[in-house]
Amino acid sequence: MGEDLFWAITGGGGASFGVVISYKINLVRVPAKVTVFQVRRTSIQNVTNVAHQWLQVADKLDYNLFIRMIVNVANSTNGEKTIGASFPSLFLGNTTTLMNIMDQSFPELGLQRSDCQEMNWTQSLLRYFNSPPGSPDSTLLSRVRRTVVHLKRKSDYIKNPISKQGLRSIFNKMVELDRVGLYFNPYGGRMAEISEFAKPFPHRAGNIAKIQYTLDWAENGVDAANRYINLTRVLHEYMTPFVSKFPREAFLNYRDLDIGVNHNGKNSFTEGGVYGVKYFKETNFRRLVKVKTIVDPDNFFRNEQSIPTLPSTYH
Repeated sequence: MGEDLFWAITGGGGASFGVVISYKINLVRVPAKVTVFQVRRTSIQNVTNVAHQWLQVADKLDYNLFIRMIVNVANSTNGEKTIGASFPSLFLGNTTTLMNIMDQSFPELGLQRSDCQEMNWTQSLLRYFNSPPGSPDSTLLSRVRRTVVHLKRKSDYIKNPISKQGLRSIFNKMVELDRVGLYFNPYGGRMAEISEFAKPFPHRAGNIAKIQYTLDWAENGVDAANRYINLTRVLHEYMTPFVSKFPREAFLNYRDLDIGVNHNGKNSFTEGGVYGVKYFKETNFRRLVKVKTIVDPDNFFRNEQSIPTLPSTYH
C-alpha cells in the first residue's frame, strides 16, 4: 500500500482513494468498572455559568474523564422558552476519584455522588444511547433504526473560551431560532499530544472543543428541509466571532455541503481547496492531493467533497 496511502486513508476520507474493505485496529484496555453521570441544568443564567467554566477546563481535565456539553432549547416552568444543558460523561475509574476531580476542576456543575453510577464499559454505551435498563450487550449489534428522521449537521472549532456575555448572546439566539442544538465535544487529552501532521485529521493542540450543530425533523418535502436547514445556517453565521478563523475549521464526518462542493470539472482543485483546507488545513490537504494524484489520477473515486487531483499541468 505504501506509507503515504495508508496515511491518507486513516483520516483523509477513504472514499477518495478507493474501496477500503476493512481496517485492523488495536484495542485499549478499560477498567472493569467505569463511572457515568448525566446531569442537566436549565435557565440561561445557570447554563451560562456552567458552560463558561466548562469552556475553561474541558481540554484540561483528567485524561480518564470525558464530559460532553449538549445545549438546546427547553421549556421553562412558566412555559416560556429557555436554554437547557446536559452533561453526559464517562470516567475510567470509580466514583470517589471522580468526585475529587470534579470538586477541584469543575465545581460549577455541582455534581453529587448520587448523580453517579458505576458499571462496566459496555453497559455505559447502552446507557449513553438511551437503551432501556437491562438491555443485553447484543443490543449494540442491532442495525435496526428505531426512528427515521431528516437531519442537518454542521461543525465548528473553539480555540478560545467564550465570555459569559458571548454565551448569553448565543443562547438568546438559540431561543429565537428554537430548534437548533449545539453539542460541545471536549478536545485536549491524548489528542493534543499527537502532531497535526501525523494523520490527515489536524484538529489537535489548541482546540478547546468541537461544536456540532444539530437539527432533526420529521416533515417530508423540500420546503420543510430548506426551512430547517436555513436555521442551522443562521446560527452558524451568528457563531462566526466565537470560533476558529483563517480557516474556519470543520469536521469531515459531518459532510457539510454548505462549506463547499466540488463539481469535478476543470476547477476541481480550486473547488476542493475551499472545503479541503477547512477539513484538513493547508499542509495536510496538499499532501492528500499529492497522494490522490498518484493512486487515482483519473479521479474515479469522487464525491461532492472528495480529495481532488492536481491540475494536469502539475502532473
